[in-house]
Amino acid sequence: MAGSEPVTSPDQRKPGGRKASRIGAVLTIIVLLTMLIGNHTGRTEDVFLVVIAAGLALVLVVDVVLRRNGLRS
Repeated sequence: MAGSEPVTSPDQRKPGGRKASRIGAVLTIIVLLTMLIGNHTGRTEDVFLVVIAAGLALVLVVDVVLRRNGLRS
């Protein structure tokens, strides 16, 4: 019979750089939004840039809320 210890992958046991990943995500959002100023004629690119930046910002906000509520370590 298997032990009562949950099965986890090695990357789940090793803590990651939380602060570095947040800084990287914020820098990525800034770079994506600065790409709106450019030499292009259509607005299709702008839509994709804004949607990707907003999605990344949403992930950051959800992560902060989950950590604050103790649902994520």
